[in-house]
Amino acid sequence: MTTTDSCVLLLVEDNPDDIFLMRRALKKTGLEVLMHIVTDGRQAIEYLSGTSQYEDRVQFPLPSMIFLDLKLPYLNGFEVLEWIRDTPGLSELDVSILTSSPEDRDKETASRLGARAYLVKPPTSASLLEVLGNLQPQAMTAMAGR
Repeated sequence: MTTTDSCVLLLVEDNPDDIFLMRRALKKTGLEVLMHIVTDGRQAIEYLSGTSQYEDRVQFPLPSMIFLDLKLPYLNGFEVLEWIRDTPGLSELDVSILTSSPEDRDKETASRLGARAYLVKPPTSASLLEVLGNLQPQAMTAMAGR
């Protein structure tokens, strides 16, 4: 699978169990998705800025969508989301929060910072399809495998 025939997702998640559940839910959607995973807020920023080990944009392409946990090492999800929104060239990226927090204040903060969706873990294939359906049409065409 290459980046030309799939949608690229970036999962920012530090819990191996949650990574497993996300992979399983994505597989159940039946969509072709290339998922890259980083495990903390600092790695997310390095990946998105193409620095450190993520300099190779062929191997680490910019994602069509980001699923972002809130509770992360180094920088939390809100700090990463704020950085994304303040960074030219990245500010329009689709970012969905994927967290264990059902707190209204977290939902409100995520919305204020421009998150496209707020999902409480674990994700279901139906909730992922709904969120992924909000991507641009060309990304959906790529995800459907053409």
